[in-house]
Amino acid sequence: MERTVEPAVVEFAQVNGVRIAYERTGESGDPLVFVHGSWGSHHNWDPVVPRLAGEFRVVTYDRRGHSDSERPQGPGSVHEDVADLAALIEYLDIAPAWVVGNSYGSIITLRLASARPDVLRGIVVHEPPLFTLLDDGGSEAAALEEIRSGPLAEVYRRLTAGDHAGAAELFVEQVALGPGSWARLPEDLRQTFIVNAPTYLDEMNDPDALTVDEAALARFTAPTLITEGDQSPPIFPAVLERLAGLMPHAERVVYPGAGHIPHITHPVSYVDELVAFTSAATS
Repeated sequence: MERTVEPAVVEFAQVNGVRIAYERTGESGDPLVFVHGSWGSHHNWDPVVPRLAGEFRVVTYDRRGHSDSERPQGPGSVHEDVADLAALIEYLDIAPAWVVGNSYGSIITLRLASARPDVLRGIVVHEPPLFTLLDDGGSEAAALEEIRSGPLAEVYRRLTAGDHAGAAELFVEQVALGPGSWARLPEDLRQTFIVNAPTYLDEMNDPDALTVDEAALARFTAPTLITEGDQSPPIFPAVLERLAGLMPHAERVVYPGAGHIPHITHPVSYVDELVAFTSAATS
């Protein structure tokens, strides 16, 4: 049930030489840290935070380079994102914490599970774009190559040309959410995507961005929930099937009618599944 909460105040943590912006909501329960995906910010989680604040101590934050967090010189990397997440959990003294990621935030979450399982109570990941898990020569790999050589190549061209608005709209329409989605997004979310567009260029140039340590994930035994939307791009089920095979202890959930951002489009269902999973895992 959604509860009335006082507006959170943006705070800052100095970790790994970078100032990270975060918000804390809720005063009791297990710590629950949300990791946003590409182009986004901690406000991506605003639709679900009030519904969770009564049961968790919720932390949302802007990854380095995004929105209110510091933008260091030079390209960013997934390794820095993982180190920042671990350092933020330690800075707040909330380990072990539940960590929940969406899209690229799920890759960061899974990499944290591989590198620092000691700071985790469990993880929940929605549609990590781990396309390197796909078998070469399969139909899914062929579909991915069409995306890479078509819309993603054009997104890259627009980003390098400084057309951040055009790149963001194209990514949303032809890669992540489908035709017509850009106009349906709230104006503030569209502006966030435009402001944070340069960070996606970093991800596209990072050779390790879409990879994980498969052997380490196979050893991760803390509670794990892998989720997907039945309206998401068709390439994701194959990725998640491979990921579930790597993590034999993982559970899976499909959100009916939802796509790549269920916490925004279907917040009630998203919270219900999250609460049910974490409650069962700790009972």
